[in-house]
Amino acid sequence: MTYCVGLVLNGGLVMAADSRTNAGVDYVTTFSKLHVFNPAPERIFVLLSAGNLATTQEVLNRIRRDLDQPPEGPHLLNVNYLFEAADYVGKVSLAVQREHGPALSQSGVSAETTLILGGQIGGESHGLFLVYPQGNYFSASAETPYLQIGESKYGKPALDRIAKPEMSLDDGARLCLVSLDATSRSNVTVGPPFEVVIYPRDTMQINQRLKLDADDPMLKQISQSWNLGLRSAFDGLPRFEWEGPIPTSPELTS
Repeated sequence: MTYCVGLVLNGGLVMAADSRTNAGVDYVTTFSKLHVFNPAPERIFVLLSAGNLATTQEVLNRIRRDLDQPPEGPHLLNVNYLFEAADYVGKVSLAVQREHGPALSQSGVSAETTLILGGQIGGESHGLFLVYPQGNYFSASAETPYLQIGESKYGKPALDRIAKPEMSLDDGARLCLVSLDATSRSNVTVGPPFEVVIYPRDTMQINQRLKLDADDPMLKQISQSWNLGLRSAFDGLPRFEWEGPIPTSPELTS
């Protein structure tokens, strides 16, 4: 399983993903699900992927091929709007699935992959799109400034309560890590290394890219601080009338 999340903020984009592709008692593998394309100085794209790994790899290979040998139609070097890039990526993904889907379905394997595309082109605004396996797509909004794919339910509560367009990019990165950590605690198929990229709007370059392993001190500190904060908030909840005053909270431990 997979968990990927993207935030579109006033200051730019934050996009993050886990790296676990298979998890078992004695077999765990990892593969990067965060891919950056910077094909020209005036455009940049970040792609997050969840689903069939072979499909994802072929989609990425076809995108790179089209950059090296531009076809007649749209590709990442000639589209003028980010929604056109989402449409192009969706069509590439759908073509790969149609080619290999029938054979995979006979073996009980799904060829589907779901993608999140973020980026910016020229003088256009930065944005974030979720591309479905069927090739269609929709964008994040000011009301819901985040998109998720994969195992999304465990990391969603923090996003619903905290994510807002005006938050800083650094706070957005911390929020994405909290969302990833919450998911990995509840689902063993999601786990570190966690990858995060921060894109400040109009820069056309990734300023910060992090890869945090399970034993990374920063990731451990974020996880512990979040857990302690939740426990403290719970201990401070209003008491029922029959309980009397709030007792002195014992020292919190991780």
